[in-house]
Amino acid sequence: MIALNDYLYSGDTVLRILQKYSSDLEQEAQKSHNEVDLLHCAFLSQIMDMLEHNDFLTAQSQKIREFYMYMAKEYPFLAFTFKGRIKSLIRAEEKFNGYIVEYIYDYYEKYHQFPSMEEIKKRLDCFRDLIAYRVVISLPQCHLKEGQDREKEELRYLYEIANVLPFFMEQRGFRVESAKGVRVSSSDMLKEAVRPYYRDYISNEGEYGYRSLHITFYDDTAKCYMEVQLRTKAMDDNAEIGPANHLGYEKRQENERARRDVIPVGECRCFDEAYERGMRLQKLELAKLDVNMFSAANNSLINDGCGLYRGRLILPYEHLSRFQSDLSS
Repeated sequence: MIALNDYLYSGDTVLRILQKYSSDLEQEAQKSHNEVDLLHCAFLSQIMDMLEHNDFLTAQSQKIREFYMYMAKEYPFLAFTFKGRIKSLIRAEEKFNGYIVEYIYDYYEKYHQFPSMEEIKKRLDCFRDLIAYRVVISLPQCHLKEGQDREKEELRYLYEIANVLPFFMEQRGFRVESAKGVRVSSSDMLKEAVRPYYRDYISNEGEYGYRSLHITFYDDTAKCYMEVQLRTKAMDDNAEIGPANHLGYEKRQENERARRDVIPVGECRCFDEAYERGMRLQKLELAKLDVNMFSAANNSLINDGCGLYRGRLILPYEHLSRFQSDLSS
């Protein structure tokens, strides 16, 4: 079985690693008529296209910047950041294989049989966050009126912004995508017209207290999907450096082992290979990898400027809140 791990010790750039891994995987898939691995190759090609031919990101980020300028005008009292990233290679590989393992396991547990190849391929079609932008807002204490609750006020502004975003982006060549019933919002602050598009992890809190609003767009110019996340600073802190960032490693390991026990080796090749690739990635010793521009003292201290382990940044904008005295004129 061909796995990404085998290509991470050559000293190559991330792009060359992707090219070699994808090429070898495609040759093997064609010999064995493995349709999932062929899909896997197409998925890797998307990442390569973003790294190698990223002119479209300049045009895309300019359109995102227009929403930034809109917010700066409408909410001068808010502090907020806009960030964009291409998902890291290791995280993308983990997620692709994780989707396969999770879907086959859940399907088998429910129906006591394995899903068809068409059903697996349909499940893999939902991977739409290779490009993601994040808007994080904060309401400075000096802008709160007496008796106002900061968290409630930030939440009100966040949903207000969420109500505007879909139509603003549609006017600039983006097509808003349905959330397909995932994490349907129960908040009365979200308008009915936009509710079907959002995955609401605020009114439907995720694991470890994860909270955020997620929405997916299709960029008609670039011919690709992108995700936008909306959060308050407190939500972002929890996701980046708080409990939601520590993914319950021991619990996850326990769940993975349980899935392996339910579906023994040899019962489903597609499951076996995705499971093995995922487990091998979890055991990577990052300090021993030899990849261009990547260095790691250990699995916690990492300097990644090449998009191997951490997403490659493509958009940093920051708006600092004005003081009350500036608004009075």
